[in-house]
Amino acid sequence: MCGMPQQPPVRSSPSRPQRPDASMSLITNVMDHSLDDGYAEAAARKKSQDEGGLPKTLRAKLGLAGGLVLAALVVTLGAAQARVAAPVVAKERQELIDRVDSETASADKLEGTVDKLRDDVGARQRAALKSSGGSGQADLVGILAGATDVHGPGVKLVVNDAKEASTGGDGTNPRETSGFSDSGRVRDRDMQRVVNGLWASGAEAVSINGQRLTALSAIRAAGDAILVDNRPLVPPYTVLAVGNGAKLSTAFQNSADGLYLHALEDNFGIRATISTEGDVRLPAAPSVIVRTAQPGTEKTEKGTS
Repeated sequence: MCGMPQQPPVRSSPSRPQRPDASMSLITNVMDHSLDDGYAEAAARKKSQDEGGLPKTLRAKLGLAGGLVLAALVVTLGAAQARVAAPVVAKERQELIDRVDSETASADKLEGTVDKLRDDVGARQRAALKSSGGSGQADLVGILAGATDVHGPGVKLVVNDAKEASTGGDGTNPRETSGFSDSGRVRDRDMQRVVNGLWASGAEAVSINGQRLTALSAIRAAGDAILVDNRPLVPPYTVLAVGNGAKLSTAFQNSADGLYLHALEDNFGIRATISTEGDVRLPAAPSVIVRTAQPGTEKTEKGTS
């Protein structure tokens, strides 16, 4: 039985399963190729060149060797110069030390000469005072002028800063308005009032920390230091005064200056103690300036009318 030739049946090949992220092709491409191919290639090439650690070409090797030789030469020259300069520096340093020692010794010698001359001037002044009049009057003048050392009954007054000398007062007290930022410290004005109060109360001679005061003595300040006749003093300040001990102590404490010192104790914590002494000793003043008055030489003429 003839008929139409039959076509063989078409067999379909099995289809491949689709990826779950097939619908997100753009995102998948970005994630798989996060680094551009050119960058990746350059990074790989650089890594391969750096694996050796040393230059590969002859020129690079010669450059590296030359740099090392130059660095070694610089270090060697620096060490040689330092070795050569070391003795010179040591010599100059020793010369400076010798000059300092020499100048210090010279200054000490000059200071000793000044002290001797000061003592000589004081002795001559005391001799001049004795030869100028009666012995009793000369001794009295020497005591009052501070030219001779004295001893006798008197008082001892010790004034010291507050334990915590950093407290300040309000804007109404005199210490605040006088320009002192630290009202817990003893100032030159305080010592001036103390000394003046002792003089006014009957003291015959006064000294502060061994410095004899005269009619020409000055109590000043230099920073936080108190100067007596340009000599710096440090607290506590010991004031010795020759006079009738009990009477002098009472008169001073009842005076305006004694009350001022008592107010400093109460308001600012400044410490002060006063006691009567049976015998206090005061040295002579380092130097006493002798001043004399002379009559004028100008002649007066009578006018005519």
